[in-house]
Parts: sequence; structure tokens; C-alpha cells
Amino acid sequence: MAMLILGLIVWVAAHLFKRLASGMRAGMQARMGKRSKALFAAVILASLVLIIVGYRGADLVTVYTPGSGMTHLNNTLMLFALVIYSAGMSKGVLWTRVRHPQLVGTSLWAVAHLAVNGDLASVLLFGTMLAWAVATIFIANAQDGPWQRPVAGKLKRDLVMVGGVLVAYGLIAGLHVWAGLSPFGG
Repeated sequence: MAMLILGLIVWVAAHLFKRLASGMRAGMQARMGKRSKALFAAVILASLVLIIVGYRGADLVTVYTPGSGMTHLNNTLMLFALVIYSAGMSKGVLWTRVRHPQLVGTSLWAVAHLAVNGDLASVLLFGTMLAWAVATIFIANAQDGPWQRPVAGKLKRDLVMVGGVLVAYGLIAGLHVWAGLSPFGG
């Protein structure tokens, strides 16, 4: 459990550093150039390794028991989470509807997983990710001021993105099955 907690702390710290210590981050970029981005990428990758290994090795401690039907809610929310997350990259019409698509998508992902996982490791993982994403939205909104909606791209970009999301959804489900976690219940 300690490895999971350490990984979550490093993840949150690395991601919030740019927003909360922008002067220090700018100084690092001035001194290190592109190597500063590589350093942060390495720190984030290391945090992911800690999170995954810590999560997989955590003892099962039940905090709550998810209700019936939560698997369907999870799967539906995951589809929406992937679409919203991807909208920011497709730059079609959908990205003009959500200010922080990747953070909102991450929030939905976390809520979806909290709906079906009531063990302590899951509550720590998905609860921390939800808190981080929501906090980052509030911090970004406060720092960036009113949202200037981006210019909408072509609807075709969104249609291609949704096709890609459906493929990714299938791959993610397959990875869950491969890891011994049935995303479809049973």
C-alpha cells in the first residue's frame, strides 16, 4: 500500500508543479531546455509504475460494497469518459463544449471505477485521481480566467475520434480481461 500511496503523491505533485510553482518550472525550463520536459515525463512514468505495482500488490481491504447494476454504470461512464477525454485531441466540435476535456474525462473515469470498486486501494487510487482532476480544474480556471471557447473543427474529426474510442474501449476491456478483471461483471 505504501508504494501505491507514494506513486499517487508523486503523480499529483508532478502534475500540480506546473500550476502551483510556475516560476520554478519556468526556471527549470530555462536552465534545462527540453530536458526538463523529459525529467517530468520520467517522474510521471515512475509514479505510474509505483501506482500500478502498489495497486496490484495491495491487500484487499473492503471499504464498501458496490450496489447491483454498478457494472453497467461503470461501462457507460467509461465510454463517455473516453469520448470526452479524446475530444480535446480531436479538435472537432465536441472540444468546444468542455473546457478541460482530459480532466473531465479523468474525473468520469475515476467516478466510474469508484462505482464498482469498494476496496481501500481502489478508493485511494480513484479517489485521489478524482480529487486531483477536480482540483486542477479549479486551479486552472482561477489562473486562466474566463474560458475563450476554441473554434470548432469539422464534425468529421469527432466521428473519427468516436470510432477510435470504440476501438480503444474494446482494447481496454480486453486488457482488463487479460489482467483477470472482468469489466462486464460475472
